[in-house]
Amino acid sequence: MNKKKQTLGKLMLRFLGPGFLITIGFIDPGNWATNIAGGSDFRFDLLWVITLSTLMLILIQNMSARLGIETGKSLGVNIHEHFPKPVSNLIGVTIVTACAATDVAELLGGAIGFNLLFGLPLWLGALITVLLEVFFIVTQRYHGLEKIILAFLGIISISFIIELFIVNPDWKAVAPAMVIPHISKANIYIAIGMLGAVVMPHNIFLHSNVIQSRKWGKTNEEKKKLLRYSKIDTISAMGLGWVINSAMIIVAAAVFYKNGIHVNSLKQASETLRPLAGNFATFLFGLALLAAGISSSITSSMAEVNVITAFLGKPEDPKTLVYKLSTFITAIPSFVIILLKLDTLKILILSQVVLSIQLPFTLIPLLILTRRKTIMGDLQSRNTEFTLAIIVSAIIIALNLFLLYTTLF
Repeated sequence: MNKKKQTLGKLMLRFLGPGFLITIGFIDPGNWATNIAGGSDFRFDLLWVITLSTLMLILIQNMSARLGIETGKSLGVNIHEHFPKPVSNLIGVTIVTACAATDVAELLGGAIGFNLLFGLPLWLGALITVLLEVFFIVTQRYHGLEKIILAFLGIISISFIIELFIVNPDWKAVAPAMVIPHISKANIYIAIGMLGAVVMPHNIFLHSNVIQSRKWGKTNEEKKKLLRYSKIDTISAMGLGWVINSAMIIVAAAVFYKNGIHVNSLKQASETLRPLAGNFATFLFGLALLAAGISSSITSSMAEVNVITAFLGKPEDPKTLVYKLSTFITAIPSFVIILLKLDTLKILILSQVVLSIQLPFTLIPLLILTRRKTIMGDLQSRNTEFTLAIIVSAIIIALNLFLLYTTLF
């Protein structure tokens, strides 16, 4: 019995990884911007958004992994193969646009991190971030990348856990805010940004691709076992992401809201943090932001490569020109924004809203594909999961419509 448990434990450890790659994507600099804005302006009122969106994320990412396990193909390839060309092209355009918005967040975060820690100008920090992302993707095998991402995730986690002890928040006010909704015309824009920053379209595409790194899963029984391990991986990884995102809001509320400070930029947040929480807190802020920017840029680039090659009907081959261009082409808008010296915090938040608006174009095809018996076989999405996914999609679309209404009127 003990040997059997040890064997299962080792097997589980071997499987852990894909979910954590997804997690690094939803604690990226875009999350920092929305979380800090939410915490500094609305205290703990929007903590519930992180809880709700994380639960949504677990459901959706499990469905994405299910699709990848059963078909052996990514969501992008499945859409390209099973949807009419005009529909596939439209979805392709929207997801590439979302990838560009994602890159804005990742590269700005890396640039700001280099600026805070080493005083580098933003354009140089962004350039170094792009070079590092391309280097890691081109030179590392997938499992090597997993280890690098896990190391960055560890840095971010430890940094924010220490900061929580430094700021000593009002935990009695924190607990209920995590589950009790508070929404208004004043905070809806930030709430939508938070949602887009957690349930990220490119991550949904990415999970269906990286899950295939676990090579076993040819028979139905193996596929079902792989799906069970995938669920454990996803829940544990997303749970860690929920803790980190919540910590960002709590720290911002305990430091900035408490002192009546409206945060206009991540750099200002770091500078303001020093007199209020100390030099060490400022250092941890910069270190974690740099780690988030570099690591999330790697995973977003992995997603971009898969998305672009899939919708063009090309192989995901590192030797091809399409693959090489895909690793950095969506980063170009980020450099334009940096060179124009636009408001970085507003741009970061806007990028997350763009992701939220794109989500229906990713969720609806995912629901259709995972529900088709001819595609999914025994791993077809069951009634309960499918119903919950429809509810999640409806909530996201409704929130987006509310956002448009409050923006226009």
